[in-house]
Amino acid sequence: MASSRSYLSTRGGSSGFSFEDTVLKGLASDGGLFIPESIPSLPNDWQSTWSTHTFQELAFQIFSLYISPNEIPDEDLKSLIERSYSTFRAEDITPLTTLRNSENLHLLELFHGPTFAFKDVALQFVGNLFEYFLARRNAAKPAGEEKETLTVIGATSGDTGSAAIYGLRGKENISVFILHPKGKVSPIQEAQMTSVLDKNVHNLAVVGTFDNCQDIVKELFADSAFNALHKLGAVNSINWARILAQIVYYFHSYFAIQRSHPGTTPRYVVPTGNFGDVLAGYFAKRMGLPIEKLVVATNENDILDRFWKSGTYEIHAVSGKDAEGGIAADGVKAHEFGVKETLSPAMDILVSSNFERLLWYLAFERETTADQELTERQRIASEKVKELMIALKTKRGFSVTPGMLEEAKVDFGSERVSDSQTVETIREIYTASDSKYVLDPHSSVGVTAALRQIASNGTSIHQICLSTAHPAKFSHAVDLALNGLEGYNFDDVLPEQFKGLAVAEKRVEDVAKADKELVKEVVERLLAGEKE
Repeated sequence: MASSRSYLSTRGGSSGFSFEDTVLKGLASDGGLFIPESIPSLPNDWQSTWSTHTFQELAFQIFSLYISPNEIPDEDLKSLIERSYSTFRAEDITPLTTLRNSENLHLLELFHGPTFAFKDVALQFVGNLFEYFLARRNAAKPAGEEKETLTVIGATSGDTGSAAIYGLRGKENISVFILHPKGKVSPIQEAQMTSVLDKNVHNLAVVGTFDNCQDIVKELFADSAFNALHKLGAVNSINWARILAQIVYYFHSYFAIQRSHPGTTPRYVVPTGNFGDVLAGYFAKRMGLPIEKLVVATNENDILDRFWKSGTYEIHAVSGKDAEGGIAADGVKAHEFGVKETLSPAMDILVSSNFERLLWYLAFERETTADQELTERQRIASEKVKELMIALKTKRGFSVTPGMLEEAKVDFGSERVSDSQTVETIREIYTASDSKYVLDPHSSVGVTAALRQIASNGTSIHQICLSTAHPAKFSHAVDLALNGLEGYNFDDVLPEQFKGLAVAEKRVEDVAKADKELVKEVVERLLAGEKE
């Protein structure tokens, strides 16, 4: 019988994995992503018994559905959760605020962790999981035997890097390497990452794009000899534990909206690039959480929006005009990379890694039949995903079957938001709210999409927009929108923790081009340096 506490690969080559192995491996050996063998259903009384739970208590209930107590005993799991969320500035961890009562427009603030971004919700937990599993494995080793270590490698378009670094800095037997596209993350994001000087933390500035960095990380995980030698671990949202942790705030915000508007079935609007944040909502919905719709909000790098409009998932070069003649750091025109640099850089992504997980479920639901054996249905879904991923790699795109697209539209909608619209919404929300609320550009993409939903469908549905980062991380976009307006001063937006970052001591390694072998050389040199 399939279990929600064991895991299989979306590409069919691996199954029966424990939660611990899934977390430490990150990526399956066949290149697929781990998913639970079945999605657990909620207890019959969840709406009453969970309704007054704190964020931490909800996390324990949800995690327990996916993690066997034989792997992590209840008391240990509770301790991991408490430690992970003790670093947050908001007592409620992810508070829900209302932007416009008259339009039932709400904002779920996910930026109250140590790096002021939603990634903290997952990566504080993931960092503690890594440490817990390694400590347990090493404690079981005979005296004198070499300790097990983990080399965490991730790519970032901005926020994952600093969140991973803050989650892993100083952790015993763990080294962390974060690749970011040189010159393509915000100055605050870059300073947050590179000013962490712990010996086990390494930042690599790669000439290229985020997608180049992400491809290198996937290639390193697929390099069996390198992976075996250095015991690679993943912090990108390819790691299942990231998705699991993010499920919690959908439940938490659902109960928050019930307290003020009982009986509401909310719509969630999620600004997304790599698809992990909105995928967590999909898992919550499949578990049984009442969600009216999940709206995928993209910026001008709109591969996901185009998919929901056409059923075709296609990488294409942005036109020279759209790219505004942009010149990348190595003198190559931006449109040759195929990604446009926008005011919401964390979403400047061409290939959304987590989309593969959704494709598996779309194939499972529409390319198989209920009278087939479960293992046969899983095999067919995995074969379909493999076929699509090969097409993506060789032909730069694929089209799903009409049934799969229809299935995708059951739970999701989508919107594409331009830079000019992003700026306009930051200004509109600031000037129209008594509190002079300041959105960051990514959250503005989500709010813009929500305002369109309201214009099309009216105000009867409560819209919950996920606010993914603090506005101080993106001073350029915020200043562009608000500079000169009465009462606005960026210094008022800037948290104390950000002051002085620009002049703090920093450490970063430049990588002259997006090349796996170059990155391998840097990683091995820096790992050797840790032992000196």
